[in-house]
Amino acid sequence: MKKAFLTFCLLGTLSMGVSANSPKAYIISPANGDVVNSPFTVTFGLQGMGVAPAGVDKENTGHHHLLVNQKLANYNAAIPKDASHKHFGGGQTEATIELPPGKHTLQLVLGDKAHVPHSKPVQSEVITVVVR
Repeated sequence: MKKAFLTFCLLGTLSMGVSANSPKAYIISPANGDVVNSPFTVTFGLQGMGVAPAGVDKENTGHHHLLVNQKLANYNAAIPKDASHKHFGGGQTEATIELPPGKHTLQLVLGDKAHVPHSKPVQSEVITVVVR
């Protein structure tokens, strides 16, 4: 009886909670529309998956990429690494970035061990910040 109850509780918890089938990346801070001073810290959030450094082949994990004033052009290839596509292959969950004054967009995209977005992309909403 205890084993059946435990199995039911575990399955119930898995089906009610976030699973690997519904992962979500999000930007914790700054918030959409915030006015910030440069440099500023961007804090990354991830729900339903784990964070692992680039090169680590572990199921249901990835690492963050921050797109600045950019949309990802190809979801089937490695995310480029340049000023508009910032890589956090060490498994970082926040970064301090410097941007010139003005309006900027930010979006997180989770990449796999080789910086390629997952087959069902795990990405945040695009937010806008204004740098003073």
